Amino acid sequence: MTIRLCIASLFLLFATVASAGSKGEINAEVKEAIANFHKQTSAGHELSKKAAGMLVFPSVLKAGMGIGGEFGEGALLVRGKTVAYYNIAAASIGFQLGAQVRSQIVLFMNDKVLEEFRKSEGWKAGVDGSVALATLGAGGALDTETAKQPIIGFIFSNKGLMYNLTFEGSKITRIEK
Repeated sequence: MTIRLCIASLFLLFATVASAGSKGEINAEVKEAIANFHKQTSAGHELSKKAAGMLVFPSVLKAGMGIGGEFGEGALLVRGKTVAYYNIAAASIGFQLGAQVRSQIVLFMNDKVLEEFRKSEGWKAGVDGSVALATLGAGGALDTETAKQPIIGFIFSNKGLMYNLTFEGSKITRIEK
């Protein structure tokens, strides 16, 4: 397969996924993703209760064949209420082959980091804020050092196979709905 065909296929794939969902669709998907998140990790559930804000991307599509990218839409919740809508996007070049759909949740653990995120015009993970990627140990326990971080990210519900689970390089932008 030529590089042009690969790029064209990726653009077609993302153009299909990028069609904006309505507020109602996004809210329903966010609610479902949070319920799934709480079922999968009691530690994440407890942390989310303490968070100043919770950014939920219920369905992020990541695909690549040498050149890759990801895209998803979600909502920011503060005290359980949706306050704004966002999209997440990233591009990558390197060894990658496959596609996956996953859910991503970012917890802002204090008001300062939440406010910095909300004031940004395009927040880039790893540049504007470091996201500690949560990994669960035996019995679903969260690493204690990760639990102390100001911004904690969870990636779950993989429905495909792709190496490279990270938030780094992802750009998160507020969208009007």
